[in-house]
Amino acid sequence: MTIRYPRPLRPGDRIGVTSPSSGVAGPLRPRLDVAIKEIEARGHEVVVGRCMDGTTHVSAPAAERAAELTDMLTDPAIRAVVPPWGGETAIDLMPHLDFEAIGRAEPTWVVGYSDMSTVLTPLTLLTGVATVHGDNLMDTPYRVPEGLVSWLDVVTAPQGEPFAQIPPGRYRTGGWDDWTRDPEIRDLTLDGEGGWTRLDGDGDVDVEGRLIGGCVETVAPLAGSRYLDTSRFAGDEPLLVYVEACEDNAFTICRHLHGLRLAGFFDRAAAVLVGRTNAPDSPTLTQREAVLDALGPLGVPIVADVECGHVAPHLPLVNGARGRVVHTAARSEIVQTLD
Repeated sequence: MTIRYPRPLRPGDRIGVTSPSSGVAGPLRPRLDVAIKEIEARGHEVVVGRCMDGTTHVSAPAAERAAELTDMLTDPAIRAVVPPWGGETAIDLMPHLDFEAIGRAEPTWVVGYSDMSTVLTPLTLLTGVATVHGDNLMDTPYRVPEGLVSWLDVVTAPQGEPFAQIPPGRYRTGGWDDWTRDPEIRDLTLDGEGGWTRLDGDGDVDVEGRLIGGCVETVAPLAGSRYLDTSRFAGDEPLLVYVEACEDNAFTICRHLHGLRLAGFFDRAAAVLVGRTNAPDSPTLTQREAVLDALGPLGVPIVADVECGHVAPHLPLVNGARGRVVHTAARSEIVQTLD
């Protein structure tokens, strides 16, 4: 399967906003407005869809959410789609999304993380269209720490030119900001210190491959289905597989990762990147031990505390991009090339 990249966004291009999973409740609408204005300030037009209701855990019935997302991804006037955030049950979209129509259309950028992994990863695996695992719309107003880039930087970057990111050495130890109290907030509280860690042993890491991955809790239920089949992805190239835990305890994460491995998701992994997490340990098993228990048998480098999960800041990763990961005592870096 050949990886196809949407063309870089240009000033004036239209960006669609829809909620494939959870919508936005009334008290959080001011933050949504701030985020939309941030995109408009970058010179883009924003079109907000109908599926945005935040009354329950879904913005609309599954068929309606899937139809709106499919419409946006097949509309040549819309060049990128970004949700306000993730949610809980985007898996219910799978039977309703028209992957064939999306695959025939001119590629469109799709951005997000968390429950959006349930959409991003199958989209790339089934259609070959690259997707961006990065900030959601509501995170967009935050200033990006030095060393990282924003999703807007990724989707406007010239195709074929590599871009590098390095860990900023700081991260957030607490929960989310109160956007109902301060919808304008733009400064991330990064009160913890730390960089990447190799879990499987010592020694330098320098490995290349195609990037693919997502949130453990939301992609694991797809294991063994066509929606998470990596066997034909990017030919026979090695893969850089990234995973991150949102909130499940270590026992549950361990079971999920074992299931993903047994289903073949890691079969071509040249390395595994593990996102930093605040998910709880279990009484006799830590989150790191859960990863090693499930993925240690792969015999490949496992690099943890990468900024690709639910702990801010966020390091965008492009599903399908060619990546190179370097991790030594003196340097940690990931370079992505859209080719």
